[in-house]
This record gives sequence, structure tokens and C-alpha cells, in this order.
Amino acid sequence: MTGKDNNVNFLKIPTNRIIALVMMDVLSILFVSFLALYIRYDFQIQDIDPVFWVSYQHIMFPNLAITLLFFVLWKLYKSVWRYASANELVNIVCAVAFASAGQFIWCRITSNPMPRSYSILYGFFLILMTCGIRFGYRILRIINAKRLSLRHQGTGTNVMVIGAGAAGDMLLKEIESSRYLDMSAKCIIDDQPGCHGKLLRGVPIVGGRDRIHEAVELYRIDEILFAIPSASPKDKRELLEICKETGCKLRMLPGVYQLINGDVSVSKLKDVEIEDLLGREPVEINSEEILEFVRGKKVLVTGGGGSIGSELCRQVAAHQPKQLIILDIYENNAYEIQQELARKYSDLDLVVLIASVRNKPRMDSIFKQYRPDIVYHAAAHKHVPLMENSPNEAIKNNVMGTYRTALAAHEYGVQSFVLISTDKAVNPTNVMGASKRICEMIIQMLSRKSKTRFVAVRFGNVLGSNGSVIPLFKQQIAEGGPVTVTDPNIIRYFMTIPEAVSLVLQAGAYSKGGEIFVLNMGEPVKIVDLAINLIKLSGLKPDVDIEIKFTGLRPGEKMYEELLMEEEGLRQTANKNVFIGKPLEFDPDVFEKQLEQLILDARRESPNIRQEIKEIVPTYEWN
Repeated sequence: MTGKDNNVNFLKIPTNRIIALVMMDVLSILFVSFLALYIRYDFQIQDIDPVFWVSYQHIMFPNLAITLLFFVLWKLYKSVWRYASANELVNIVCAVAFASAGQFIWCRITSNPMPRSYSILYGFFLILMTCGIRFGYRILRIINAKRLSLRHQGTGTNVMVIGAGAAGDMLLKEIESSRYLDMSAKCIIDDQPGCHGKLLRGVPIVGGRDRIHEAVELYRIDEILFAIPSASPKDKRELLEICKETGCKLRMLPGVYQLINGDVSVSKLKDVEIEDLLGREPVEINSEEILEFVRGKKVLVTGGGGSIGSELCRQVAAHQPKQLIILDIYENNAYEIQQELARKYSDLDLVVLIASVRNKPRMDSIFKQYRPDIVYHAAAHKHVPLMENSPNEAIKNNVMGTYRTALAAHEYGVQSFVLISTDKAVNPTNVMGASKRICEMIIQMLSRKSKTRFVAVRFGNVLGSNGSVIPLFKQQIAEGGPVTVTDPNIIRYFMTIPEAVSLVLQAGAYSKGGEIFVLNMGEPVKIVDLAINLIKLSGLKPDVDIEIKFTGLRPGEKMYEELLMEEEGLRQTANKNVFIGKPLEFDPDVFEKQLEQLILDARRESPNIRQEIKEIVPTYEWN
């Protein structure tokens, strides 16, 4: 069949349905017109006044036209009746009420008398007939769905819905009406005592969170759908902590905006992620401050294809920059974010460049040509064990790359330069952390002599970023284990990618020069707890289905990370979750000479590079 034939049939089917609906309405109107008169005279045709018979015949066709006109005006031929709801019922009542009033007025104007009760009876029975025609299809679908559900009972997925609010109702409606979902809603959990024991769309609300385990056993639940998008992080964490112990698969709606947009469906559910269990309020930012900072500016993001860099590009693109310049040495990453932004922001002036931040002539030419106003420097080597084995590469990429990019920003009059740093820069025990500490010192040194506002942003581990522990755990679980954890007591601070990027953007807006911005990330988390939670969220049992194996600390790895050095101090910004560390005192002239020598020796592949790092960063210790 050709594409043209498909289009014809696609248009033909709705037209046929509309014609059939109009024909049924015509028959209903004719029948109800007679029925109202028949009932008025107590079901005795011979008793009907001949005057009314004549009037009935005179108004028959005008009444048809009037009624169908109001049916069109109230869109009774545009609704999708398989999903008919209270809105369609209201439309039917209004259309029939106006049609009855129109009929009454027409009788008066044309001097065709009818019994006083005729229009009322006509309207009442026409509502019944019209609803029966339109809702009958949906009723038959529900009956058929129930029949199929009974036939296939035990073969589909038994689901529990957490939340008896609007989102839960919408999910139940789709489960009830869709022929493509192999789901059966068995029970609902809600903490509101007033709804316990009641039914929502025929599904029992069995109780609050204390009944979750009992209900899972009683109804043989396979999957739990979390349908409270407006729940606070604390409540969400508490509920999900209970749910993950049941061994059921967990899915949830991403956010409250789904409910606001009316975009609640099973397809919008996502698997529960580990960040949903962090249990703290997400960092809040002042979007207006960021908008004013970025809007109308040329923004350069180095390392723009990475996990942090690409999210920076997404959020910058959403804040109306004059131009967004993405720079990365990996063409595949750069290509992916380029295609994504081109689809979402067709009006964005987007430039994507392949370059190394180590290459001074290339960086100079880029800054000279594009003249960025703001630079977010995310390009770096970040894997601790790899950099322990290749310390000179850490210096070349992190230190030399930052130095050359920052010098270009200074020379070409960039307004603001934001360095992405790490908590591993504090009292570093590895080359990667020490290299980042030197990068922070470069920023502080240049801020003293440049009109460019140089700042650093320091945060902990980023959930879901490339090479982070969560993707590794997920891969290990998918492969059947074991899940490897270095030490049962190792702890880390964690934040989500959007939180990390929000801090970076907020820091740029707050920057005055030389600051190190730090995010309040709450309490640190044990890595082994993350592993256990991920295994449970996968519907498996730790050390039963998936083994947890402890491998020992890797070279350069700390048992815990710090966010500030003791001498840095701390002061709060306008954002309660963003703090500023006081710049450290050091001799910039001595540091600059040490820096030049360090870069030179790294390029010469010096075997003593760690000792040179120690001379610049006295707090650096290694095994």
C-alpha cells in the first residue's frame, strides 16, 4: 500500500465515525421527540391531542437542525470517546439544555404549541440517549478489559501505586484503558487516613506506608509506581527506603511539572535512581541572577562534551546567551551535545570546536576570533588511579591546560573565568587532587593582576558523571556481580549533575575574583550503602543475588574527602547552600616561577614530578 493510500485511510476512518455518530444522533432525536410526547400522554397514542401531532410534524426537521447545531458548537463530534470523562458529560448536558431551550423558543415563534412538560422530557431523555451512545463504547472497553484481566490473571505485572492523588489517578486511568500495558493495579498506598478503605477507579486504598510490605505480600506485587511528584525529598526518601526493601521493581514520575502539564503516563515513569535516596533538599539557585549574568553574552565551555561540561552547555543555552562556544578534544562527545542543542534551540548561535587546552597557539586563536565574555573551564583529567600512573599527563592537561586557557582569558579581556575544581584538591593525597589545587592557585594568582574575574568552584563526587562509581555499579549489577567497593568505611560527598552545574552558574554570577566557591552537600554517604541501595533498587538481594566485594583502597585514594582547608575559613553567600572560602596567602612571584618549571619538567617526562608538586602544594602527601 502506498503512502498516499495510507493517508486516505487515515482521514477516512474518523470521517466514517463522525457520520455514524451523526446518524445515531438523528435517530435518537427523532425517537426522543416522539417518546417525550408518548410519555406525556401516559403511553396512550390515541389520547395525544391532534394539535400536538401537527406541531410535532412541523418542528421535526427544524428541531433536528437546532439540536445538531448545538452538538457541533459543544464539540460532541470532536471528543475521543474512548477516553470520555466528566468534561464530555458536561458538554453533553449543556448542548442538550441549549437544544431544548431552542426547541421551546422555536415552538413559540412559529406558533406550534406543545405540552409544557414536552421540552423537559425531551431534554432528559436526549441526555440519556446521547450519553448512552458516547459512553457506551468506553463502558464496553472497560468490560472487555476486565474480562481479559480475569482471563490473564497471574500472567501480567501486578503493580502497587504509591499516592492516591491526581498523578496516581492518571496512572490508574491509563492502566485501565490502555490495551498495550500488561499491568494490573492491585492496590494503592496513601498516608492520608481519610481515604483508607476506599476505592480509586475500583482499586482499593489499603493504608499508609506502614502497610507497604504487607500489601506487597498480600497482592503479590511485582512493581511499585511512585506517583507523588510533589513529595519533599525527605518524604520521598523515606517511602523509597521502605519500597526498596520489598524486592519489587521501583519506578517514579520525574517531577511535579509532569502533573502541572497534565503529562502523567506510564511512559513518563523512570526507574528510581540512587540520587532519589539522598534525602536532602536539592540546591536552589537564583535563576534570575544567572539569566542576567549569561543573557546576551558569548560563553565558552571547555570540555563541553563531558558530563559536567555538557550539562553546563544545556543550562547556558536555556539562558539566552549571545553565542555558545563548545570546545572539546573528543569529537564524539562534542558532536552529541551539538546535535542535542541544535534540536532543542534552533535559534541558538552555536559554535563547536575541536581543540586541546594545552595548545597555546590554538587557544589564542580561538579567544582572538570569538572574544568570549564568560569561560567555564571544565576540561581536565579526573580519574585518580589513572593519573597516579601518569602523573606528568595530569600536570600537562590540568595545570598547563588551565594556565594557558586562563592566560588567554586574561589577554583577550574575558569578563569572568570559572574553574571547575574538586574536593580532592583539599590536603591532596593523589596527583589529580594536587594538580587541581595548583589550578586553584593559578586562578587566585591571576585574579590579583587581571581585570578578568577568576574564580574556582569546588564540589564533591557527581552522581552519574562519566567514570563515577554509580555507572560502574550499574554495569557490575547488570553483569551479575560482584559489585566492587574499595573499603566498607569509605565515605564521599555526593551531588547530582544539575546541582553541580547550578553551583557553577551561580558562582559565576556571584564572582568578584579569587574566590573558591563550595556547595553545602549535607552529610557524606558511605560508598557501600550506595552499592547496597542500587542492588535493592534493581530488585535483587545484596550478597545473595549480587556479591559485594571489598578490594582495598587504590593508590592516592582517601578514606574521606574534605571540602575546605582549615585555614581557608568559610563565609555564606546570598544562597544558603553556596559558601566562599577565603583565598590562601602565597607569594605569586615564587609560585609563577615554580609553575613554569613544573610545566617544563612535565613536558620532559620528569620522574621526580611528585616532589616538585610537593614544593608547590605543601599539604600534598603520597604513599
